Amino acid sequence: MAGMRLLVLGGTVFLSRAVAADAVARGHEVTCAARGTSGSVPDGARLVALDRTQPLDASTLGEFDAVVDVARHPSWVRNAVAAYADAHWVFVSTVNVYADDTTPGGTPATLPLVDAIEEDVDLKETPEAYGPMKVACERAVLDGAASAMVMRPGLIVGPGDPTGRFSYWPRRLAHGGELLAPGDPGDVMQVADVRDLAAWAVTACEQRTTGVFDGVGTPLPMADLLAQCAEGVEPEVTWTWVDQGFLGEHEVEPWSGPASIPLWLPRPEYDGLGSHDVGPSLDAGLTIRPLADTTRDTLAWLDATPDAVVGGIGLDREQELLSAWHAQVSG
Repeated sequence: MAGMRLLVLGGTVFLSRAVAADAVARGHEVTCAARGTSGSVPDGARLVALDRTQPLDASTLGEFDAVVDVARHPSWVRNAVAAYADAHWVFVSTVNVYADDTTPGGTPATLPLVDAIEEDVDLKETPEAYGPMKVACERAVLDGAASAMVMRPGLIVGPGDPTGRFSYWPRRLAHGGELLAPGDPGDVMQVADVRDLAAWAVTACEQRTTGVFDGVGTPLPMADLLAQCAEGVEPEVTWTWVDQGFLGEHEVEPWSGPASIPLWLPRPEYDGLGSHDVGPSLDAGLTIRPLADTTRDTLAWLDATPDAVVGGIGLDREQELLSAWHAQVSG
């Protein structure tokens, strides 16, 4: 679809910015509506300052063929859908809408949802409201837009990541040496490159794709996932697998944060969170680049961005854990 008029509600951070950049590269007319305080929009996109606590004024923003929204506040989404009900919508939700994190191979057709929260909730006070608010946002789009696709991403990774979760691994791999690998080598995990999800969102706008899909990558055993990441850095490393019982006893946090080893999740209670069936999404147009490319590009971005966030434990803490693990195993 040439010359599409696309409204990106956001456009300054990570996925929404990647959507705007991809659409500009394809020659579309892109407007990013955001506060403008979190970053810049890609070259070629137009930024319109927007306070989403107020109703959208379509006469000010203009007319659009498609809208991409990443919001989590139900009132914001309802207001936007009311202003642009005739456009094709791509709403970026989350796998946190699912009530079941234990069952591997789940899809939107098989997994139950959490109960919706229709009002706006402060996530700093009630972080568990994130998924339920996204359920309400999804409903507003699916019920109110003329046509819509809902994308439910899992862990989004790649250049520009503000969370520092995946970024831990390119940085750690580049350092080399003995590397603590968390949990069991067979634990399954999946990640999705932000640029792949962005390209899929733009294609969905062009083709007016409808339906609900998970925005996830190929589920892989952790041993394979980390090995593929290492191909992008080509480090000299040795892997030492440390089981989750030991990690828990030594107060290592899962998933994210400065005391964590990112990508590690306790099992079996999270067996399903990183193992969604990607098949329906591939059938709907998602394409997935090699993890080695994602890792290489993320490391290049980290090297060029001194203030980029890198989560996880530091090298000293990792060495302490490895020493304790070797002492326990040998003892």
